[in-house]
Amino acid sequence: MSTPAASATVGARTRPRLGTRSSLLRRPAVLAGVGIGALIVALVAGVAAGSVYVPPGDTLAILAHRLLGLDLGVTWTQAQETIVVDLRLPRVLTAMTVGVGLAVAGATFQGVLRNPLADPYVLGTASGAALGAAVAVIVPVRTVVLEFGLLHGLAFLGALGAVFVVYRLSRVGGHGQMTSLLLTGYAVGSLLAAGLSMAMYVSGAGLRQIFTYLLGGFEAASWVRFATALPLVLGASVLIMARARSLNGFLLGEEAAAHLGVDVRRERAILLGLASLATAAAVAVSGLIGFVGLVAPHVVRLAVGPNARVVLPLAALFGAILMVAADLAARLVGEIPVGVVTAVIGAPFFLSLLRRTRAGYEL
Repeated sequence: MSTPAASATVGARTRPRLGTRSSLLRRPAVLAGVGIGALIVALVAGVAAGSVYVPPGDTLAILAHRLLGLDLGVTWTQAQETIVVDLRLPRVLTAMTVGVGLAVAGATFQGVLRNPLADPYVLGTASGAALGAAVAVIVPVRTVVLEFGLLHGLAFLGALGAVFVVYRLSRVGGHGQMTSLLLTGYAVGSLLAAGLSMAMYVSGAGLRQIFTYLLGGFEAASWVRFATALPLVLGASVLIMARARSLNGFLLGEEAAAHLGVDVRRERAILLGLASLATAAAVAVSGLIGFVGLVAPHVVRLAVGPNARVVLPLAALFGAILMVAADLAARLVGEIPVGVVTAVIGAPFFLSLLRRTRAGYEL
């Protein structure tokens, strides 16, 4: 049984660091409104801009015509309509979906592991996906179910397989404790990285394709791949948000979470599994794009506090904005890898976060 003092302490720590209840209601709502507006602007800009410029007015008219069936008067060419609907729209929607998945997964890993520097790849997801993609490049088979692609399919399976191995090995004699989980993730990730190096060594002409996947991007985005990733990412994200109470408990430590009625082992396994599923679906269609899962949750926490009920949806929104903007910047610069853009943005933030951690910043 926890004492009243302990309960008061727990309540104080789970409450976001905002002034009054009214400010708690207003500030996240304002941020959400601004974020939704920014996301709409980013989506329209992402669809309009590129090597062939389509005016924003025509872009919106094309979308209204094709998606809503509205007849606003045709002022665009058939080529512009094809570019907007078949090439750019699935690309920006895929970028948005990947941003949501990585941001929610990052917030979940940081909360469950109580590590502000954790990202969605901490359990070997990146190494598993990369090795799966490399194997897909060097094996002779070139087709898989529908049009999802062997590379993306094996990347997805490799990411999930890596997490499964890490979680199972961490429980051998360690009862799934966090230190054992992190160390096992590092060890398995290193082993998979060695396998990736060997695959790259023997890949021959496929080396460029492997490097393209490792740097991340949305050049290969399509409606089929978007439709495949969307339900996995959104489903996992919604289920994580439904468990925000458990995630708040983990922020206090496993013992405190147990006192609050959280089934620690069960909820930890579920949260890590869902976060890994979202990450695997994201990296399968985008390649390895770093820092979004690290940056987005912390930016939101600095604005509204640590309450997972608020952090998770706002992190998803900010992650979507960041990814769409990064993809747009990558295209405008000259179709450079999106992972390069996010690294340029994220690395300085990472260094700033290290300084904040030393200064006493907590989740």
